[in-house]
Amino acid sequence: MKVLMLARPDLYKVRGGDTIQINETASGLTRLGVEGDLIINRGIDYRKYDLIHFFNIIDPEDILGHVKKSKLPYVVSTIYVDYREFDKLHRNDLLGLLSKVLPRDSIEYFKTLAKYLLKNENVSTVDFFLKGHRKSIQYILRNAAMLLPNSHNEYQRLKADYGTQQKYKVVPNAINPFLFKPNNSIERDIVLCVARMEGRKNQLNVIKALSNTNYKVVFIGAASTNQKKYVKACKEAAGPNIQFIDVMSQHDLIAYYNRARVHVLASWFETTGLSNLEAGAMGCNLVIGNRGDVREYFGEHAYYCEPGSPESIKAAVDKAWQAPKNDVIQKQIFNNFTWDAAAKVTLQAYKEVLNL
Repeated sequence: MKVLMLARPDLYKVRGGDTIQINETASGLTRLGVEGDLIINRGIDYRKYDLIHFFNIIDPEDILGHVKKSKLPYVVSTIYVDYREFDKLHRNDLLGLLSKVLPRDSIEYFKTLAKYLLKNENVSTVDFFLKGHRKSIQYILRNAAMLLPNSHNEYQRLKADYGTQQKYKVVPNAINPFLFKPNNSIERDIVLCVARMEGRKNQLNVIKALSNTNYKVVFIGAASTNQKKYVKACKEAAGPNIQFIDVMSQHDLIAYYNRARVHVLASWFETTGLSNLEAGAMGCNLVIGNRGDVREYFGEHAYYCEPGSPESIKAAVDKAWQAPKNDVIQKQIFNNFTWDAAAKVTLQAYKEVLNL
């Protein structure tokens, strides 16, 4: 079996949770004997492969052309995020204004068109501009051999939004159990937030909730280059108990996870939030925004907050700080949410698609 794995062109330039998911999936499949090529350029000899594995259904312009040119069976790790609430209600820029008057698919279409015309960014086929964003996604979904969402809830949201039902298999997000090993001898003295600094991750409301309190709060993550005003607002609102650290490797994060009593990710939307899984595996109590697909992973073992309310965030952090460490969620993560386990489910999907 030889699999072509196709990712967005800026996978390593603009790193995100999907960067980790794709790399770890490829590594896990290699350990299972699958010969896979992770490619982000356009020059591809499709004849070398049995199957294509796409990632990110929200970028159909990067997928559509390969579907038509290759004529190979394919699966899609959908990674279907939904930022409509934040964009419509809480953004103060041009995108926020457009979100109040245009459907999301129209906005995504014009964003892609602008990047194509103004920034000379490629798309996999100009057929995308004839179909449009919505119909391109529907075409990809209808013709997929199988979808690989991160949760059942993610699939149900996708089906509801695009009216397309397809065979699917849940491949959960995960952690590397050989990397994330908690050290229980270290004093847990901080509240930690690991995420790119941008409006969707909602650091500003966390800062409003925890600034000038007795908590030592550490934010780790790259500042969004497209949201400089937001980053500036975060730093201006921060009291002396708030610390900002730039992006660091997963290996270097371990020291901070070991120090964290609470990890807070009060995002406006998360399919999972890889840092939630990493922090939970490292023994942190979790404060999570009550949006997206997170309950399917963490159930009642996390402390949920309303992202728009600093008071709700503060109350959830207080509860999580005072509570004992939750061993249940830690065990669940190590038992069920590892990249090797995710790779095994992915390989099962490949075999079903290829009738092996």
